[in-house]
Amino acid sequence: MGSLAEPFQFEFMVRAMIAAGLVGLLTGLVGVYIVLRHLAYIGHGLSHAVFGGAVVSFVTGINFYVGATVWGVFAAFLINIAGRNRRIGGDAAIGIITTAAFAMGVALISRRATFTRDFEAALFGEILGITGDDLYVIGGVMALVAAVVFVWWKPLLFTTFDVGVARSYGVPVEWVEALFSLVLAATVIVSLQVLGVTLIAAALVIPPVTVRLLTDSFNRLIILSTLLGGLTGFAGVYFSWFVDVSSGATVVLLQAAVFALVLAWSSLQAQTRGGRPYAERLANAGRQLIGGELADASGNPRRA
Repeated sequence: MGSLAEPFQFEFMVRAMIAAGLVGLLTGLVGVYIVLRHLAYIGHGLSHAVFGGAVVSFVTGINFYVGATVWGVFAAFLINIAGRNRRIGGDAAIGIITTAAFAMGVALISRRATFTRDFEAALFGEILGITGDDLYVIGGVMALVAAVVFVWWKPLLFTTFDVGVARSYGVPVEWVEALFSLVLAATVIVSLQVLGVTLIAAALVIPPVTVRLLTDSFNRLIILSTLLGGLTGFAGVYFSWFVDVSSGATVVLLQAAVFALVLAWSSLQAQTRGGRPYAERLANAGRQLIGGELADASGNPRRA
């Protein structure tokens, strides 16, 4: 039994597990809005855009979070502005801007022959190098994002399910979209050192998609997705100690295993009970939420 507690005897592992748990909570929460908005690609793209900022930070010697934040926020605003142009479209804007930012990072790497280690850290994460200050940053971003979701709960909900309805009831859709872009950028930035560029998108998508198979309630979807992300983040790093596999990869593989089990169980339940497809049930639940209580521009609820 003592061997099971072995990871907790090392301070760097304790910090790594706490960091992965916090990042899991964060990605599980933000991922709900990404999945319901059908924006899974933006998590993948923005993580690659932030990679450019990470490279600039490493090359110039400035603080990682400063470089990644400037780069990530700039990319998020460009995506938001370009995506409003109907001739371009959101998907095209994401593809162009994020790949250009990623290419900038690659170009800088090609100029630095001694950049191999930092390049791997940016791509795959360096969770065992998490410091106490990193934990404060991750915890601060987690608290900030939770506050934004709590305060802007209804505007975010309305723009997620029906932009047209939100705009007709006075919700400042453009501001909400810009705020969500900043929230997503902050999430990607603090997740980069834990998961790396290649795994962030999976951590944003798998927990909410898994929970979507289990519940019709938006409130339960938020809570359970957040908890699932946090638990699998913590447990993934813990198990990686024993299997000697990359911590970020173990987290995502654990999330994928949970998804596979839930998918198999829900498919069996649907066959035996003849239940409606989940996408239909969730859409109905969203329409009921929007139709039942709407908010005007000042945030005061009113009945439809």
